[in-house]
Amino acid sequence: MRESLPTPHFVDTRPFDPGRSDPGRHEDERFYRASSMALIWWKFRRNRLAVVSAFLLLFFYATVPFVEMIAPYGQSERNGDFLYAPPQPVHLFHEGAFVGPFVYPYSFTFNRETFTRDYVVDRAAPQRLRFFCEGSPYLFWGLAEMRLRLVCPPEGGTFFPMGTDRLGRDLLSRIIYGARISLVIGLAGIAVSFALGLFFGGVAGYLGGWVDSAIQRLIEIIRSLPELPLWLALSAALPANWSPIAVFFGITIILGLLDWPGLARAVRSKLLALREEDFVKAAELMGASRTRIIARHLIPNFMSHLIASATLSIPSMILGETALSFLGLGLRPPVTSWGVLLNEAQNLAAVSLQPWLLWPIVPVVLVVLAFNFVGDGLRDAADPYRE
Repeated sequence: MRESLPTPHFVDTRPFDPGRSDPGRHEDERFYRASSMALIWWKFRRNRLAVVSAFLLLFFYATVPFVEMIAPYGQSERNGDFLYAPPQPVHLFHEGAFVGPFVYPYSFTFNRETFTRDYVVDRAAPQRLRFFCEGSPYLFWGLAEMRLRLVCPPEGGTFFPMGTDRLGRDLLSRIIYGARISLVIGLAGIAVSFALGLFFGGVAGYLGGWVDSAIQRLIEIIRSLPELPLWLALSAALPANWSPIAVFFGITIILGLLDWPGLARAVRSKLLALREEDFVKAAELMGASRTRIIARHLIPNFMSHLIASATLSIPSMILGETALSFLGLGLRPPVTSWGVLLNEAQNLAAVSLQPWLLWPIVPVVLVVLAFNFVGDGLRDAADPYRE
C-alpha cells in the first residue's frame, strides 16, 4: 500500500499580537468573558415560546398603570338600558366598503315567555368608534382628573365588545381594571414568599443542626395541611368591615405565608452544597459574618435558579386569589379582579344564557401559561449542564 503523505501544516511566522483582528478568537472571548446573566439571556432567547410569553407578560404589566385610559368605560359605570347585552363585535367593512372600526347599534325587546331581553342588531346604521377621545372622567393614579381614553363608544352609541353584566357594566372595561389587582397580587405575594423562603432556607442550609431540624419540621407541618381549606379558613378570618385595600394586603400575606416552604427547601439544598466550597471557607477565615456570607456569597451563586422558581410560583398566587374571590372569600366588590368577575358567573344561567360572563377566565389562562413558559425557559437557561 502507498504510504499517505504527511498533512502540511501552516505556521504563521509573525510575532503574536494580542490586539490583532481575529474574528474567531474575538467570538470565543465574547463567550469566555460574558457574565452569567448574559449567558442565561443568550440561552433563554433561543426558546421562542418563552420569549413570546415574556413579551406577552410585559404587555400585560405595561398596561397596569394606564388601565383607566385604556378601558372604554369606568370601572363601575352602568348602562341601565343594556343589561346582559351580548358582545358587540367590531367591523371594518360595511356593504363591501371600508368604513373603519365600527359597531352596529343595539335595540332590544322584552321577551315575556323567557323573561329576558332579546337584542336585535341594526345593520343599516354603522357607528364608527372614536380613538384618543374624551370619555367619562376618571382620576388618573388617584391624583388628577382626566377624560382622555384610548377608545370611546360612538357618539350616542355603545361599545361592548365582550358584552355587559347584570348591572349593564362593560365586561371588557372591568377585565382591564381587574388586571391591575390580579397581576399585582401575584408579585406582592411572591415578594412575601421570597423573603420568607430566603430567610428560613438560608438559615437552615448554612447553620444546620437543630436549627435545620426545627425549620424542616415547621415546613413539614405546613405542607401537611390541606391547602384549599387552609386558604378558606384564613380568608374567612379576615374581618368583614375591613376596607378593600386592607383585604387586598391580607390576601397577599396569606398567599405568601402558605407558599414559602417550597422555596425554602430549594434554598436549603443549594446552601448545603455551597457551604463546603473553598470561597465560603475563605470568607469565614477572613472574619465575614454569617449574614454576610449568606447574603453576599451564597445566595448570589444560585440567584438565577431562585428567579426561575419565583417565576413558576407567581401563577399559583394568581390562581389562589382567583379561587378565593370566586368562592366569595377573597376580594370583594367594589374591588375588581378576575376572580371577583368570575364570581358572578358561577351559576348555570351564566353558562347557558350569558356565556360571555366567562370571558375573565381567558386572561387568567393566558397569564398562567405565559408565566409557566417563561419559568421553564429561565430554568433551562439557568441550568449550567443544559446546552
